[in-house]
Amino acid sequence: MVDSYRRQSPLAHLGLDGRARADRGEAGVAMAERRFPEIVTLRGDIAQEAFATAAKDALGFALPADPNRATADENLAALRLGPDEWWVVGRDRPTLADDLAKAFEDQAATVTEIGESRTCIRVAGPKARDLIAKGCPLDLHPRVFTTGCCAQGMLAKAGVLLHQVSDEPAYDIYVLRSFAEYLWLWLEDAAQEYGVSVVAG
Repeated sequence: MVDSYRRQSPLAHLGLDGRARADRGEAGVAMAERRFPEIVTLRGDIAQEAFATAAKDALGFALPADPNRATADENLAALRLGPDEWWVVGRDRPTLADDLAKAFEDQAATVTEIGESRTCIRVAGPKARDLIAKGCPLDLHPRVFTTGCCAQGMLAKAGVLLHQVSDEPAYDIYVLRSFAEYLWLWLEDAAQEYGVSVVAG
């Protein structure tokens, strides 16, 4: 873990805090960087009762059993990415990886902290779906991709994990640090026709 006083967001040099507004106003899209997400990759067999129980005890809710679905509360989300893989994403949970490692220490499971390698861009507003669809081949129609859906894919040629977090709609887009600036600038440019505001993350 990087010393907290030395941590820097991959978008810090864009001065987003100085541009942030309290709300998006009349803009069709609001964008924010949700800095320093705690992200832990969890692997195990959900068909094993001991694993499923340990996960529920540790998270406070059951892991999603269906593919490309997420279960969440205010500060924690579990996103199912594959048959034996989930991302557990926290906000203000600096001990998340250690807590999960302890919870699964007697299980046939792996826990790996990957949050330092990524950032999260939140895109919200009535035109958010249209904006993302400009560069993403996933079917984002609300009949198919709704709140609680997640999927890995490409957005403007950058590999991302997309999670719809509300019906507004609002999306959390997880991207590697090395692609963060490129993706932010692409999204901001592509959103110009709708009006775009930078808001606090």
